[in-house]
Amino acid sequence: MKAAVLLLSAAAAFLGAGSASAQDALKVAVPQRGAWDTSITEIGIRAGIFKKHAIDVDLLFIGGGAEALGAIIGGSIDVAVSVGISTVLGSFSKGAPLRIFSAETTGQPDIYWFVPAQSPIRGVADFKDKTIGYSVNGSSSHAALLALLAQEKITAKPTSTGGVTPSFTSGMTGQVDVAWTTIPIGLKEIDEGTIRAVAHASDVVSLRNRTVRVNITSARMVETRKAVLDRYMAAYRESIDYMYSSPDALAAFAEIANVPLGVAQKIPGRVPKSALSPDQIVGMDAIMAEAIATKFMSAPLTKEQIANLVRMPLPPQ
Repeated sequence: MKAAVLLLSAAAAFLGAGSASAQDALKVAVPQRGAWDTSITEIGIRAGIFKKHAIDVDLLFIGGGAEALGAIIGGSIDVAVSVGISTVLGSFSKGAPLRIFSAETTGQPDIYWFVPAQSPIRGVADFKDKTIGYSVNGSSSHAALLALLAQEKITAKPTSTGGVTPSFTSGMTGQVDVAWTTIPIGLKEIDEGTIRAVAHASDVVSLRNRTVRVNITSARMVETRKAVLDRYMAAYRESIDYMYSSPDALAAFAEIANVPLGVAQKIPGRVPKSALSPDQIVGMDAIMAEAIATKFMSAPLTKEQIANLVRMPLPPQ
């Protein structure tokens, strides 16, 4: 009898260990690889944080967050990070079964526009009738550019240049008059005098202290795998803490972004940790007004629609 009890106890321990070690798979689309904010999940994976929370993340790198909407809706991707909130609102207002489960960036401290050092363009006033780059339609860089031009009352030619790498090439080879990028990309070249920053998304008054990018999933995921999303978010928060506290995180980021460690070490000072706080959508009324003004949506969402769209897990107390 005693031997049987021991055998059952051992079996239970074995099954319990197997359950604890099981990893839930998540397919996560990541735009603009090499940006600080889009590296949160990748850095957390390298540090073993997501594994600790029993999440096996499969990353898919894409040019812009808006590119992932169809894959989210179709179910081939579970999560997309760093998606411009205007395009999410627009798609949801047209019936897309999307859900926001996390803020991604509040304020716009990272995106800027640059020209080669020899360019005659010195600032936004010189943008008139020029081709100005953004990533893809519906992205945060697109919304920021439209808001910048509206604020400064400048008529220019917004031009999609794709992700940070093709955009940088477009700017350096003259395919566009002004190219977009996101830090740390270009900081080394600014220090060397190869390029000049001529405008920053942070110059747009309406974008300050307002959520500009979010992390999204499908309605189906929220209904069927909420516990997995909650664990993903627990690991995501822990990864942000790690990025702002560990030299190893900066070394990992330097490798991801392919920049010198000295450049990577500048980033926490330029992008405050508060900008990446995932637990609150800030300024929804202003966000919707801007999305309407820039024609991402035709009318504001109702309170009921917003409650259906925004499904953020409560942060730990």
